[in-house]
Amino acid sequence: MSSEARRRLLVLAPSRRATSETFIRANLAGLPFRCRAYVGDEWPLNQPDQMLYASAIVLSKVFTRLRWLRLASLPASVVAWWLIRRHRPDGVLVEFGFEAVRVMEACAWSGVPLVVHFRGSDASANDRLGLLRERYRRLLRLAAGVIVKSRPMAATLLALGASEQRLLISPSGANARLFHGSNPAEAPPVLLAVGRFVAKKGPLHTIRAFALLQADAAMAVPGAELWMVGDGPLLAPAKALVAQLALQASVRCLGAREQAEVAVLMRQVRAFVQHSLVAADGDSEGSPVAVMEAQLSGLPVVATRHAGIPEVVIDGRSGLLVAEGDEQGMAVAMGRLLRDPQLAADLGDCGRLRVEAGFTVDHHLQQVADFVERMIRCPATQPPSRQA
Repeated sequence: MSSEARRRLLVLAPSRRATSETFIRANLAGLPFRCRAYVGDEWPLNQPDQMLYASAIVLSKVFTRLRWLRLASLPASVVAWWLIRRHRPDGVLVEFGFEAVRVMEACAWSGVPLVVHFRGSDASANDRLGLLRERYRRLLRLAAGVIVKSRPMAATLLALGASEQRLLISPSGANARLFHGSNPAEAPPVLLAVGRFVAKKGPLHTIRAFALLQADAAMAVPGAELWMVGDGPLLAPAKALVAQLALQASVRCLGAREQAEVAVLMRQVRAFVQHSLVAADGDSEGSPVAVMEAQLSGLPVVATRHAGIPEVVIDGRSGLLVAEGDEQGMAVAMGRLLRDPQLAADLGDCGRLRVEAGFTVDHHLQQVADFVERMIRCPATQPPSRQA
């Protein structure tokens, strides 16, 4: 048995139940450690320690809402310190920066190495990064290591004090056991978008781009459709926009779907589309998993030059990238792939090989496992300040 398999890892996360949190479940199932997990939104009556952690997280949230930011770190840190004393982990892995701020003092008190996994909004949105900027500075002094999804996220955290030598850039990756077998050359002229209906995913931009494509006689493709998977606060406005643009016959909102269902849909379409952009509140992507899943399936991707997307999608080789907000450019890119099945197939093949080579879930889990092991073996040489 490897040393990694013998390691005990305490994993703390805000949630693991949401459809969008598949990566947290993947980490718990796939990391080669003995993982003990506690999450902030579960209240099982037969698990008092889990209920205690969730209660402490609620109290921390209340203090944060009141802008008592230093005090907000204490309730969950006290419980996390008790959990560390109970389970004696070799390291603590915390999902999302805002969750790590809530429990960071426990690792300072116990001396157990802390690895923080930033995901996206926690390193960009005003109600996360903007609110917690100074608390993040302390977090980054306490953390043994930091994991991020993209180079832009890395730059943000390096500017706040993260150590470049203790920072890992690792997209969450796509599941090769689910995503495979797309055949764009033979598929009907259907575009697929997958993601929550929130501003940073740009669902309204995607719909308007498709409308521009259909309205232009030189670009329009007979029988073209746009399928959209997901739910969220912008779903109702999206449906209203579809009706306003008279696209009910060609735009289908399919609701939230499980990963296995999404994988099947990807084997039925010509291309994947996503108009990611920085939302008005600053919220930004990390490296969208659905983009990697589409490429691993063999689909070409039409997306924006946003966050970590250009690190995964090579413009003109595995997909077509446009500027954030460029709906006309996205319409043109959509039209190219719908009119040219062979181009779609060529780009899809390139994307599949690229993701197979370095962007699968297995790649991500191995990178995270190696990094956590290194942070446990070689914690920071400078002891963190005890000042909160």
